Amino acid sequence: MKKVTLSSGTTIAYEEAGNGQPIVLLHGFCGSHQYWDEVLPLLSSHGHIIAPDLRGHGASSATEGVYSMELLADELVDLLDELDLPMVNLFGHSLGGYVALAFAEKYPERLLTLGLVHSTSFPDSEAAQANRLKAVEAIKQDGINTFVEGLIPKLFVPNSSESRQELLRKAIEIGYSTSPLGAIGCSLGMRERPDRGAVLEQLQAPILLLAGERDEVIPPEKRFPVAKINVTAVTIEGVAHMGMLENPQEFAAAVGTFLERNRGE
Repeated sequence: MKKVTLSSGTTIAYEEAGNGQPIVLLHGFCGSHQYWDEVLPLLSSHGHIIAPDLRGHGASSATEGVYSMELLADELVDLLDELDLPMVNLFGHSLGGYVALAFAEKYPERLLTLGLVHSTSFPDSEAAQANRLKAVEAIKQDGINTFVEGLIPKLFVPNSSESRQELLRKAIEIGYSTSPLGAIGCSLGMRERPDRGAVLEQLQAPILLLAGERDEVIPPEKRFPVAKINVTAVTIEGVAHMGMLENPQEFAAAVGTFLERNRGE
């Protein structure tokens, strides 16, 4: 685990693996770089992987306030500058996908490829916006641990198998490391994010849209908002919102195939 303090004052922790073309993996809400533990060794042969903890998550620092997707994208740019990485393959899971879209809008020249993993370019619906405020109140009232324990099971395919229980325990433990300020800041930031369908329409770089067949967070109608020649759409069967943990082999194969097909573009 390495750490860098950015010009914003945020200290960002990150994990690295492999060599070659840079591949940045952004985790989801109440996650950390540990979401990628299973796929990291499977993807490290494809390039130099950087898996940061977003502000307020994992071992990165937190401050009070709204964490807009643009703010998190700017901090990612600062991190890449610190690491002397002018262009990257950027993959974002859920919240990480929203950050990746903000990055693509502001810094398209720095993208080799873009991947949205269990994510969407659509903004929050009115009901989802209301739920973000409920999340903020729940975190303030009951604490981050109780919030995470309620959130995480909704992200996996429901069954009573021991393997699922083990995945739940791992994801919940990761969630415990989220700062309450970080969870609140990101809830408010996700609530105000705009529709970024036009970003996908206009982006010239290769795009991967990866969805889980049984994802109840990102419904089918929001998984593949664009269809054009530079877009690859993949659905992993039998997984919900956490494909990197539920089926890391198939997840890594989809990402690896996409990277090899678009290497050097």
